[in-house]
Amino acid sequence: MGGHLSEILDIGMFVVACVVLLAGFPVAFTLAGVALVFAVIGWSLGVFDLSFVRFIPQRIFGTMTNEVLIAVPLFVFMGVMLERSKVAEELLENMGRLFGTLRGGLGISVSVVGALLAASTGIVGATVVTMGLLSLPTMLRNGYDTKLACGSICAAGTLGQIIPPSIVLVILGDQISNSYQQVQLEMQQKAWGEGDYSFSPDTVSVGDLFAGALIPGLMLVGMYILYQVIVAIVRPASSPPLPADEARAGMTTGQIYFAILKVLLPPVILIIAVLGSILAGIATPTEAAGVGSIGALLLAGLKLDERRGWSIYGATLSLVALLVLTAYVDLRITRTVIPTGDMIGIVVAILLCLGLAWGILISLWRVYRTRVLHQVMRSTAQISSMVFIILIGAALFSLVFRGLGGDEAVRHFLEGLPGGIFTAVFVVMAVMFLLGFFLDFIEITFVVVPIVGPILLAMGLDPVWLGIMMAMNLQTSFLTPPFGFALFYLRGVAPPSIKTMEIYKGVIPFVIIQLISLAIVAQFPQLATWLPEVVFG
Repeated sequence: MGGHLSEILDIGMFVVACVVLLAGFPVAFTLAGVALVFAVIGWSLGVFDLSFVRFIPQRIFGTMTNEVLIAVPLFVFMGVMLERSKVAEELLENMGRLFGTLRGGLGISVSVVGALLAASTGIVGATVVTMGLLSLPTMLRNGYDTKLACGSICAAGTLGQIIPPSIVLVILGDQISNSYQQVQLEMQQKAWGEGDYSFSPDTVSVGDLFAGALIPGLMLVGMYILYQVIVAIVRPASSPPLPADEARAGMTTGQIYFAILKVLLPPVILIIAVLGSILAGIATPTEAAGVGSIGALLLAGLKLDERRGWSIYGATLSLVALLVLTAYVDLRITRTVIPTGDMIGIVVAILLCLGLAWGILISLWRVYRTRVLHQVMRSTAQISSMVFIILIGAALFSLVFRGLGGDEAVRHFLEGLPGGIFTAVFVVMAVMFLLGFFLDFIEITFVVVPIVGPILLAMGLDPVWLGIMMAMNLQTSFLTPPFGFALFYLRGVAPPSIKTMEIYKGVIPFVIIQLISLAIVAQFPQLATWLPEVVFG
C-alpha cells in the first residue's frame, strides 16, 4: 500500500508542477514549492522521511562551490559582452553581401552567422533578436517566404545550445558527470564485494561533451544550409536573390572579402582560443571560459575605439602567448628548485601578464565610459541567478522525488520495457522532447537528467553519446510551440504583419531536421564519441 501511495505522489508531483508552470508561476519557486508540499503530504501519510529535505543545504553548498558551474556566469559574460560589441551586426551585414546574390543566399548567411555566433556568444535570445532586427526586414522586403525567413532565424539562433562552448553543455556535462560518477562508484563497490580489486572508476567531463558536440553541431549547420538550398531549388520564389547593387552596396569583390576577413578574424581567434585551449588540454572549460571573458572584453574595447587599438592588440598577443607558454613551460613558482629555462619562462609570463592587464584596464575603461559594462554585468547577474536558483529548486524537487521512491519506480519501468536499452533511450528521449513543449532546457536538465541519467548509464551507455543526444534533444525545446523561447524572442521583434502562427509553421521543418540529426547520431554514435577519444584518449 505504501509503495503504491508513493508512486501516486511521484506522478502527482510532476502533474502539479506542470500545471503550476503553465499557470505562469516562476520555475524555481514552483519546483521547490511543489516539492515541499508533497514532502509534507508524504510525511503525513508515512511514506516520506523528512531527513531527505535536510540534505538541501549540503546540495546548495555543493552547487555554489562547484568549479565546473563557475563557467556558467563566465560564458554568459562572454556572450553578452560580444553581443553588445556589435559583432553580430557586422557579421550579418558582410555575410549578406557575400551570399546575398545567390538564390537562398540570405537564409544561408543567417545559418552561417548563427553558427559563428553560437561558437562565440551562445546566447540564444541575443542571437535571435539581433538577426530578427537586421535580417528579417531585408528578407521580407526582397520577397522571402515569411515562414521560411522566420524559421531560418529561429533555428540559426538555437545553434548556440549545441555548438560549444555552450551553457547547455556545461550544465548537462555537470549532471552527466555526477550521474556517471554515481554509477561508477556502485560498480566499484560491486566489484570489491566480489573480490575484484582491479576495477578503477572512469570519469567524464564537460570538456568531453564539448569535443563530442562539435561534429554533430557542424552537421546540423550543414543540414540547415542544405535545406535552404533545396527550398531555393524546389520553390525559387520563396527565397529570391538580392539585387546585385543592394547586396554589394557599391563595394568590389576584393573589398567585400577584406571586410569579411576584418569582421571574421576577431571572433574566430576567440573561438580558437577558447575551444582550442580545452581540446588541447591546456585549460579546463572553466579556465577557458575565463579566457573567453577576457577576449570578449578586449574585443569590445577594440570595437569602441579602433583608432587606438595598439594596447588591445598587444594584450591579445600577450593572452595567446601566455596560453602557448602554459602548454610548454612549468610556470609554478612554489617549487624549491626552478631550472633556468623555467625561470626565464616565468619572467616572460610576468611581462606578458602586465601587457594583458594594461589592455584589460583600457578595455574596462572604454566599456565603463560608454555604460556597456553596466548592461553586461546586469544581464550576466540576471541570467546566472536564474540558472542557479532553478538549480536549487530542482535539487529539492529531485530529493523529494527520490525520497518517495520515484527513482526506483523509474528504474523498474525502464528496465522492464520490451526492447531493452533501445526502447529505454527512445522513451526517455520522447519524454524530454514532449517536456520541451512546456519547459525550457534548464528545468528539464536539472529535473529529468539526475533521475534517468544513472539508470541509463548503468545499462552500459556511453556517457558522452548520451549527453550529446540529450543536448540535441534539449535544443528543440527552444523551437517547439507553444513555449519555445526562440519563438518568443522573434515574436517580440517581428513586424506586426507577421502572425504568430506563421512563426510556428516556419520552425516545423527545422524541428524535423533536428529530429533527423538526432536519429543520425543515435544510429552512428561515433559522430559524438570519436573526437573525445582522439583528443582526450
